[in-house]
Amino acid sequence: MKNVLEFLGFIALVQGVMGLVQEFTDWDGGLVSRIAFLDDYGIFASVTLLVLACALFAAAESRKSR
Repeated sequence: MKNVLEFLGFIALVQGVMGLVQEFTDWDGGLVSRIAFLDDYGIFASVTLLVLACALFAAAESRKSR
């Protein structure tokens, strides 16, 4: 379970960073730019993904590994 949380956290981190880069540089990439209802909320969605990534890493760290 710890590995799954770390993997999901990494994916959320990468997508959040790519969304912010896309918003500030008009570079086309990332998941946030491809979702139609997030067109006007790209920065907020990217920051939310970064916060989610931090929460997933914290949850993974709190899990005991066997």
